[in-house]
Amino acid sequence: MDKNDAIERASQAKKGSPFLNTEQAAFYLGLCPRKLQSMRSEGTGPRFRRHSRYVRYHIDDLDSWSRDTSNGETGDA
Repeated sequence: MDKNDAIERASQAKKGSPFLNTEQAAFYLGLCPRKLQSMRSEGTGPRFRRHSRYVRYHIDDLDSWSRDTSNGETGDA
């Protein structure tokens, strides 16, 4: 991934709030939303939070999970 592309994606995702919905978080990580949902239900993938009935991912948790799994392993949330 191009560094400028990563910066643009991060900027676009962070706009307004550090909390992203599933679709935004999946886009930020380069995954499809269904994969992120599946990982969540299996107890793997990035940490998430429930805000009322809504699932939200904090961008810092996404970055941390991505760094921790950069060797190709899937880490627990």
